[in-house]
Amino acid sequence: MRYRHTHSVNKPYKRHRKRIVKKESIMTRLKNWTISLMLAAGMLWGLQCYSASSLKFAQLSDVHFFTGETNTTFKLTAESSKLLDDAIEQINDTPNVSFVMFTGDLIDKAFEKELQAFLPHAEKLTMPWYFAFGNHDTMIGGYLTPLTYMNIVKQHNPNFTFDRSYYSFVPQKGYKAIVLDTIIRDRLTSNGKISQEQLNWLDNEIKNSGDDVILIFMHIPVVEPFPSPGHRLENAQAVEEILEKYKNPIAVFQGHYHGAMIEQRDNIVYVSSPALVSYPNAFRMITITNTKNKVILDIQMKETRLKNVQKLAKLMVFGSSVYTGDENDQNAIVTIKKERRHFRKNK
Repeated sequence: MRYRHTHSVNKPYKRHRKRIVKKESIMTRLKNWTISLMLAAGMLWGLQCYSASSLKFAQLSDVHFFTGETNTTFKLTAESSKLLDDAIEQINDTPNVSFVMFTGDLIDKAFEKELQAFLPHAEKLTMPWYFAFGNHDTMIGGYLTPLTYMNIVKQHNPNFTFDRSYYSFVPQKGYKAIVLDTIIRDRLTSNGKISQEQLNWLDNEIKNSGDDVILIFMHIPVVEPFPSPGHRLENAQAVEEILEKYKNPIAVFQGHYHGAMIEQRDNIVYVSSPALVSYPNAFRMITITNTKNKVILDIQMKETRLKNVQKLAKLMVFGSSVYTGDENDQNAIVTIKKERRHFRKNK
């Protein structure tokens, strides 16, 4: 009887033990799944922190919009409205374009009627657009002052809310756009200059941008696509000295020379756009991919689809390659490696 009694006690004990082991096994599995999910969530969070972000925008330069019916020596001003509409249609048909930047000379002659005629075309853009002043946009002693010009633009462009001819905005997290005014307005000249006040402002804008990718837009270039003493920026070296202080990825987008150029100098890329109104009648489409360790710029030149106009424009220039540059000036993929420290050197 003792044996049977002992046996009857041990049997349910064993079953109970099995249930405990089974419960412990389920709990262990739940713990393991919880830990795995937490690790996976942590990895996804980390990937999000360092995943690539992309920004796409268009650069239109030297539109030289004109309501007249005559062309000049190398500008098809009579065709300017058709060329502008073609570029706008191409941009609107391109997916994910964040904004459009006009880098100067939106109009050919600095009269209000010309600006008022230009704006309905620009209003066809389906994304925000901005501009930098060109030397054709205002005139010395004329009615169309920078302030008047900006006030007129504000009536047609709800995204343009700035009160100065140079300004900055954030098109997307991780990027800062800086628009400079390079126009000399106290004498008649095609040269440019940036005031000391504006240089100080530029320095502070970059200094306060953390590790953002810096996009600078201007009409008269810091780096020339080709030599032209009568068109260059008089204090280009002062601008370069500011830019070279910082290790941010910096891209500078320029106009004025009607020529294409892409040139990299360490962490700075200088991009000149052709004129829409002159051969090769093109604009830029830029896609920037910002990753943890590098920034990749895909810079493309988009030509007009008005091929008869383009053929005529080519006949009106001497040495078309001066304006198109070589293949690397037209389309290029440029990589800027990131560095940890923000400053290149002390002031």
